[in-house]
Amino acid sequence: MAQTLEKHTLDIQKIRTQFPVLHQEVNGKPLIYFDNAATNQKPKRVIDALVKYYEHDNANIHRGAHALAARATEAFENTRVSVQKFINANEPEEIIFTKGTSESINLVASSWGRKFLNPGDEVLISTLEHHSNIVPWQMICEERGAELKVMPINEAGEIIIEALDELITEKTKMVAFNHASNSLGTINPVKHIIDKAHAVGAKVLVDGAQASSHLTVDVQALNADFYAFSAHKMYGPTGLGVLYGKRDILEKTPPYQGGGEMIKEVSFGKTTYNDIPYKFEAGTPDIANVIAFNEAILFINELGKENIVAYENELLAYATDKITQIEGVKLIGTAKEKVSVLSFEVEGIHHFDLGMWLDAKGVAVRTGHHCTQPLMDHYCIEGTVRASFSVYNTVEEIDAFIEALKSTISKFKK
Repeated sequence: MAQTLEKHTLDIQKIRTQFPVLHQEVNGKPLIYFDNAATNQKPKRVIDALVKYYEHDNANIHRGAHALAARATEAFENTRVSVQKFINANEPEEIIFTKGTSESINLVASSWGRKFLNPGDEVLISTLEHHSNIVPWQMICEERGAELKVMPINEAGEIIIEALDELITEKTKMVAFNHASNSLGTINPVKHIIDKAHAVGAKVLVDGAQASSHLTVDVQALNADFYAFSAHKMYGPTGLGVLYGKRDILEKTPPYQGGGEMIKEVSFGKTTYNDIPYKFEAGTPDIANVIAFNEAILFINELGKENIVAYENELLAYATDKITQIEGVKLIGTAKEKVSVLSFEVEGIHHFDLGMWLDAKGVAVRTGHHCTQPLMDHYCIEGTVRASFSVYNTVEEIDAFIEALKSTISKFKK
């Protein structure tokens, strides 16, 4: 019999009615979508905003003199203000729209790194990082003759804070790490690491892709120099990301790409670059998705981030309790502070096989290395099964998932 969670104040069934994709069957079973760490589903208001833009307001922005361009420009820039308030940036001009978290990190590594990294400098990342926060730094370090260093983690999947005293030195110029791990769910001590980095004059980039929909983000309180995240992991469209940067740093950082909105004056002799944020937004932006993203932010704000966090924490605690009672299941990542991600393996069963069998029962989970191969190497495994929960998931779905997992394990044990 399903347990009822009592602490939250949200009407989950009412929330679920706003997500069309949830109301379908997969392989003859009701869909249970537990792949939210990869991307979460979109409320109808986000989908409607996309349709409305293309049906009524489709026009290029900023330079048009006609009504459609004016409406599109206003809606586009309104989203920038919403993002600014959502993460408590100092001003809208510190918000840059990109294609996603990956591009945001690449922008900083390429543009800031090319100007400010020199031979012998060091960049520090953590063992928990997504490939998108590893590879760009490897590339720029190789180009500039800098050295990439790595913060170690303990068996629970937590950064070993004591190691920072030796790793963060006068040579450290950039510290880049995630707010929350996409593979394990670990919430990192962001403010502590930022303070340690700033003490030696280093800049800090925080990958907030997994934190943005789960945790309250205040970039001024954190004192982050850069903060990157994606719309599609907070109920918004795919292909859209955000890079926050402090004004003084952005103004000193050269453009990432050339053309379109990023110019003021162009001649064959010289180009004068635009002010921030437009200096970093070359070409036609993803207008429709930016406008629709505003509805995703409003959705989160109306529910209340603190209510979302409380409910997702309850789901995680419930699922953790249930899954640890299953013989042969081993949790990977048992940090004290986590977002709603449950990563595990089952003795004697490949994670991909588990994922396929669960899909046959209507349960969508993620399997593999989750774009964190060095992290999997740390645990000496190829990958895990990852179940990740969102505000529209339910205890009943967790119960069904647990039963499906038990049934699948029993088939392999016969």
